[in-house]
Amino acid sequence: MNILKSNKLNFTVALLMGCSVAFAQKGATKDEPVGAPGDAPVNDQWKPSLVEDGTYDRVPHKGIPIPWQHVREADVLWSKKVWREIDTREKQNIAFRYQGDENTGGGMFIEILIDGIKKGKIVAYSTYDDRFTSKLTKEQVMESVSPKDTKMDVEDPLTGQMVSKVIHHDFDPNTVSKYRIREEWFFDRNQGKMLVRIVGIAPMKDEYDENGNYKTTAPMFWLHYPDIRPTLANYEVFNPSNEVYRYTWDEFFEARQFSSKITKVSNPLDSRFEDVFGTDARGKMESLYESQQNATEIFNKEHDMWVY
Repeated sequence: MNILKSNKLNFTVALLMGCSVAFAQKGATKDEPVGAPGDAPVNDQWKPSLVEDGTYDRVPHKGIPIPWQHVREADVLWSKKVWREIDTREKQNIAFRYQGDENTGGGMFIEILIDGIKKGKIVAYSTYDDRFTSKLTKEQVMESVSPKDTKMDVEDPLTGQMVSKVIHHDFDPNTVSKYRIREEWFFDRNQGKMLVRIVGIAPMKDEYDENGNYKTTAPMFWLHYPDIRPTLANYEVFNPSNEVYRYTWDEFFEARQFSSKITKVSNPLDSRFEDVFGTDARGKMESLYESQQNATEIFNKEHDMWVY
C-alpha cells in the first residue's frame, strides 16, 4: 500500500514538473514578444528583442475591460455632461508620451489608436462629431493624420538647374499634445453614489504653418470610448515605480490616473469656456477658474444628493 502511494506521489511530482517545463518553454517562445499584448507592434520602427530580455519568465499579457454595472434610467437622479482636456506635457500625463515597449505595444498611446483604426478594430468619427453621427474611413483618417506633402525648389546636382521636388512628411506622434474627452457624471440611487463614464475621446494635434510656426491644436477624430475599451485593455501603461505591476489603458482611464481640466459643461448655447471668456491671458485665467469651480460643484453634488 505504501509503495502504491509512493508511486502515485512520484507520478504527480513528475507531471507537475513536466507542466512547469512546458509552461516555461511556452513563455520563452519568440513567435511573439514575451509580455506583448498578442498583436504585432503598433510602431513599425519598434523591434522586439530577439533574446530572452529579462531575468524571469514572462508570458503574453491578456486583458479584458473592467465591466460596467448596468444603470437604469429610473435610478439616475442627476446627470451632467462634461468635456475635459488632457495635456500630455503635464508630469502626471507623461504616460501618453512614453515611446513604448513590448508591454505597451511598442508605441505611444496615439499609435495604439491609429493602429486599431488601420486594422479595423476601432471606428473613427468626424473631427467635431462628439455625438458620433458621421463615420470616417481608414483613408480619411490617415489623410488627416499624415502631414501634407510639400514642394520645394532644389538645385539638380547634374544640370545645376532648379527643379521642383516633393517632400514627404511622416506622422510625428509627439505632435499630439492633448486629448479631449467627453464624459457623463450621474448619481445612481441604486448604488448610492456618484459615477462617471467616459463617452468619447479625441486626440488633438499641434498644427504649424509652412514656416514651422505654431498655429493651433485641433482634434484629429473622435472615438466612441466604450467601443475601444477591449483594445485598450490589451495594452499596458508604463509604471515608473514598479515594472511588474502596470495598469492597462482601460484601468488607467477607469481609475482616473490622468490630470485634466474641464473646458465645457452642458449648456443651452453649447459654448466652451474659451468662447465665453476669450483666449487672451485674462480669458484663460477666467476659464481655469470656471473649470475649478465646476469640478468642485460636481464633487460636492454627491453630498448634496444625500443631504437634500
